[in-house]
Amino acid sequence: MAEPASPREVVQALMQGISDGTWDGLHDWYAEDAVVEYPFALPAPTRLEGRQSIRDYFALAAKSPLRLVLRDMVVHETADPEVVVAEWTYDGRTTAGRAFQVANIQVTRVRAGKIVASRDYHNHFVLTEMMGRLPRLLAAIDRSQG
Repeated sequence: MAEPASPREVVQALMQGISDGTWDGLHDWYAEDAVVEYPFALPAPTRLEGRQSIRDYFALAAKSPLRLVLRDMVVHETADPEVVVAEWTYDGRTTAGRAFQVANIQVTRVRAGKIVASRDYHNHFVLTEMMGRLPRLLAAIDRSQG
């Protein structure tokens, strides 16, 4: 994997890898001590610390019943040369053939060609529903309130 020169190129390469389903090498885009946060993850926010945790996360994603195809990605550069904000849509399909779309935003810090931190905002409700986990999530919420 050639090292992209800019944060924009790193984020574009990462998202293209997800779209292409090349999960096994995606962790290589991250620094050894990278931190990835999913503040809107369900049932609770998720934080991954270190490249091995990120590798394990991508290994689980590879087994997911979802296929995600990148569409309409825009990467915004910021006043901080290490930070970019990407927004895109995934056109998705479950292994059962259900089609869906999900909006995404990611704020990413890249240093020396590696992601050192990102905060990823996805529509986790849609992803949970498409993975067939919504009834279990709703039951857990109901139990916690009652």
